Amino acid sequence: MSYQIELRHLYYFKVLAEELHFRKAAERLYISQPGLSRQIKQMEEIYQATLFDRGKRYVRLTGAGFYLKKEVDSLFNQIDKITRELRIMGSDDVTELRLGFIGSAVQSVLAKVLVRLKQDFPAVEVDLQELSNEMQVAKVLKEDLDFGLVRLDDFPKGLQSIPILKEHFSLVVPHDYPIQKMNFKGLGDFKNESFILFSKDYSHSYFDLVMSIFKDAAFEPHVALRTVNALTIFNLVEQGLGVAIVPASLKKGYNSKVKFIDLDHIQQRTTLSLIYNANVSHPGIDLFLDVIHKELNLTRKV
Repeated sequence: MSYQIELRHLYYFKVLAEELHFRKAAERLYISQPGLSRQIKQMEEIYQATLFDRGKRYVRLTGAGFYLKKEVDSLFNQIDKITRELRIMGSDDVTELRLGFIGSAVQSVLAKVLVRLKQDFPAVEVDLQELSNEMQVAKVLKEDLDFGLVRLDDFPKGLQSIPILKEHFSLVVPHDYPIQKMNFKGLGDFKNESFILFSKDYSHSYFDLVMSIFKDAAFEPHVALRTVNALTIFNLVEQGLGVAIVPASLKKGYNSKVKFIDLDHIQQRTTLSLIYNANVSHPGIDLFLDVIHKELNLTRKV
């Protein structure tokens, strides 16, 4: 058969596999429904495999269809990556950076780094994604993110990490709580309180670090609630549902009726790190590294 599979046919398949509806897929592709059916039938003849199970009221992927969808999705992701990097290489200006972050990074470093980036490189667009630490690691390794801002102690092979902020913790209590910094004796005074903490989904290593604070204070906390969102923690504390321990930088940027007691006397510190894929090299990586090192006065390794 002289007919050959072309990229557009794989795209037709991709859209139909997403819609599982010939009319809707044809509308997305701006082709006729019979034309789409014909293209899919030709693909099945070439591959000698049925890709879709067609019924009067349904369209489903077969086993071969599921396999092809996985491979086609990977192919188009790679094409997008190639297109993006070729555009960067063909221009003196980096056009886009994809940056993941955890919420506490906004108050501590992210905002001022983005201001500096906008001042120095106004044409650069930044795609910001607030994600858990583990999700950022996975996306950076898969090259779905250029950078991540995370709180982790250990990093998997293939990731480059730069510590950019080491800070102490703060105890968060309702604004009318009788204990404050001047009469704070120790965390042991709070052993009968309920605690609201960042969950393990935020970071397993971070959660373990916080739990070590309680171990040093010689009590096991009653953890009433867990969340991955700082504002949620502050709102719950404000409502009197418990107290919390958070990175000290979270004192900035929120307007909740809570107060912070610095735990700067304890040994535990939490580190915010910048991560990127050690196996990826394009102008955007170097550009952002230069900006973040200059803005935060870090010494860049050559």
